[in-house]
Amino acid sequence: MQVHAVPQRQGALVPKARFLPEGCLALSRLAGEIAGVQPVVVPVSTEDSPVIDGVANRAALIVNRTAQLAALEAPGGSVLTIGGDCGTDVVPIAVARFRFGESLGVAWFDAHPDLNTVETSPSGAFHGMALRVLFGEGDAEFVASPALRPGNAVLIGARSIDEGEQAAIDRGLVSADSIPGEQIYLHVDLDVLDPAEFGGATYPEPAGLSIAEVAAAINGIPVPVIGAGITECATADEKEIRKLAPLVEAVVGALRRGAGV
Repeated sequence: MQVHAVPQRQGALVPKARFLPEGCLALSRLAGEIAGVQPVVVPVSTEDSPVIDGVANRAALIVNRTAQLAALEAPGGSVLTIGGDCGTDVVPIAVARFRFGESLGVAWFDAHPDLNTVETSPSGAFHGMALRVLFGEGDAEFVASPALRPGNAVLIGARSIDEGEQAAIDRGLVSADSIPGEQIYLHVDLDVLDPAEFGGATYPEPAGLSIAEVAAAINGIPVPVIGAGITECATADEKEIRKLAPLVEAVVGALRRGAGV
């Protein structure tokens, strides 16, 4: 397996976003240590760019998207992507959808559904649109083609939902409760965790899951996990990062089981 560090911050607009690059690199070192591999750092833009067509930092995000596609051209096994904001998981999931077909499902561990579009987003922040574009809806530069099949993603730990996101949920864009698909891509935004247990997420929300609960849920996924991402780590504090070891171990273990290792 490989660990790809993608220190992108431009998809998030909150004040803590400035800590995402260092947090990404720190977490990727832990992931590399647990997986026994040297992380690959994907070169991304460090610049801001104007709001275009309702997407903040759109030009910078396109540069970063191109870099991720190049890194995934011949991965040679499963890839654990360490973000950066949630937008860093769009390319790996889209590539997995292309490679594994319409049976691919997504387990989306996140306090936020990330189902906004430009029309419904209150901020224009791309990380709040990440799952929606994977269903082929949103900015044409970022939408997955082929897209995820409606219903082939399940939200786990979502508790802060915008009106436009709720409308997408109500029409069945995501699954209500079961793990969908014959293979799963695993997305973990660290704000799924309760901030009282892990305080380093970019956009923390109260009443989250514990690290042990998330790890147990990952270990219980009944179908092969063929790719994974851990995003929104906005701290490089070693003590705080080390708290995540059981979660990272669960993700690495799931990827190895999915690869038959």
